[in-house]
Amino acid sequence: MVAHLIRLRFRLLANSLTRSPWQAVAVGLGTMYGLAMLFLAVIGLLFLSAAPEELGRTVTVLGGAVLVLGWTFLPLLSSGIDETVEPAKLATFPIPIPTLLLALAISGVLGVPGIITTLAALATSLVWWHTPAIAVVAVICAIIGALTCVVGSRMLAALTVRISSGRRAREAKTVLVLIPLLLLGPAILAVSTLFREFRSLLPIISDVVSWTPFGAIWAVPGDLATGRPGLAALHALVGVATLVASTAVWRWSLDRALERPAVSTATGGARRGLGWFAVFSGTPTGAVAARSLTYWARDPRYAQSLISVPLVPAIVFFYTGASGDLSGLLFVGPIVAVLLGMSIYTDVSYDNTAFSLHLQTAVSGRADRWGRVIAVSVFAVPTTIILTVASVWISDSGDRLVGMLGISLGLLITGLALSSLVSGRFAFSVPAPGENPFKARPGGGFTLMLSMFASWTALAVLALPEMVIALVGFATFNEALGWVALAVALVLSSVFLVIGVRVGGTMLDNRGPELLVQLQRQK
Repeated sequence: MVAHLIRLRFRLLANSLTRSPWQAVAVGLGTMYGLAMLFLAVIGLLFLSAAPEELGRTVTVLGGAVLVLGWTFLPLLSSGIDETVEPAKLATFPIPIPTLLLALAISGVLGVPGIITTLAALATSLVWWHTPAIAVVAVICAIIGALTCVVGSRMLAALTVRISSGRRAREAKTVLVLIPLLLLGPAILAVSTLFREFRSLLPIISDVVSWTPFGAIWAVPGDLATGRPGLAALHALVGVATLVASTAVWRWSLDRALERPAVSTATGGARRGLGWFAVFSGTPTGAVAARSLTYWARDPRYAQSLISVPLVPAIVFFYTGASGDLSGLLFVGPIVAVLLGMSIYTDVSYDNTAFSLHLQTAVSGRADRWGRVIAVSVFAVPTTIILTVASVWISDSGDRLVGMLGISLGLLITGLALSSLVSGRFAFSVPAPGENPFKARPGGGFTLMLSMFASWTALAVLALPEMVIALVGFATFNEALGWVALAVALVLSSVFLVIGVRVGGTMLDNRGPELLVQLQRQK
């Protein structure tokens, strides 16, 4: 049964890559990147073998702890984990929970990230190759550490699915994710300052980390190398207990998910009028705008785009506050404008098969494009203006206000134009409606990242005129150039928006059925 599930996993993966050549390219590029990082890690660990034992212990403990932390929590902050074989789809089959757990764990280890992580963990034994017995212990600890990484990520994914079953719970989860995100800026600043000014404290930090579930198992070889076998036994006990506890929690959450599958409550509850549909006009454009705003308010997948809005000012504020130069806050408005402008980049992909409603009702491509642009503009335009004005006021740069508004609004509107164009042509691999918003598909996140990078480059080129004019005005203290930059930004970006909506709408009209087929294949 375990072998059958593993074969099913790779068969589904092969089918998804066959249907999407770009996804296959993304997986290939991601594999090459991972192998390059693995090569650098192996070289570094080989050099570390010539260093004192205490330094080798410090590096392996901190590096291993970062590895476990990344596997466990990064899926909440990025595109998630690969769940090619979803446990929810196996609920109707009489598969024992231990068998399913073993199959999912092995399939996780045999994925590209799992293989690279396992090899990197095993490479830590190179630090102790001078002492074969300790190197063998390091191999055993590396296996336990790699399994902890995979099991930890699966455990958190299973818990997240249960937590995400209701709307209130999804909103609470978003807040819980947002809090550490807001603290990320000062945390990074504090850690970088600590490493720069207090390098001598790193061994002390590693000693503390070695007693945590994330770093305990990685400390065992170093403890033996430094002549502390009793300490090594205690750390091994903590490491093994962490793996056992993570597996138990994963089993419990998976058992509950299979016995009582999560039911979306998005359609439940009392109805209170038509919502946004009562606000917008009864036209195709108004209907699309109302539908899109409803998604922005209720769909947790859209909430990920909005997390960046409070995150950017927080990070910039802490970094600039530490340096004492608040002029860096001027970047807040443009950065948020770019993020909000590109936030409808995957709108059609998020629709999934519901996009068929647009085709069945013969909604024109232009109406679809304008509706989505209007919906995001309802909050994106005032947010961009407020953050730009606030950043100028806090940094005491009133003479730059008009120019910064030109840059920010130019980037926002031009970003909406590019998003309208690209989302009318391409479908991206994103979590389907009702799925864990932090779920990832093989190669999907990498493809989206490459596409976004190309779009950001195009956005920078298109918004270059107003940025150059505004920057020249700042350098020459000519406030009149700020007004010129604002006028140029509004005119040029509006022209780009009209072109983006028209061209994107035409592509949507011509390729609507093909786009729907691509969306259906991603289910």
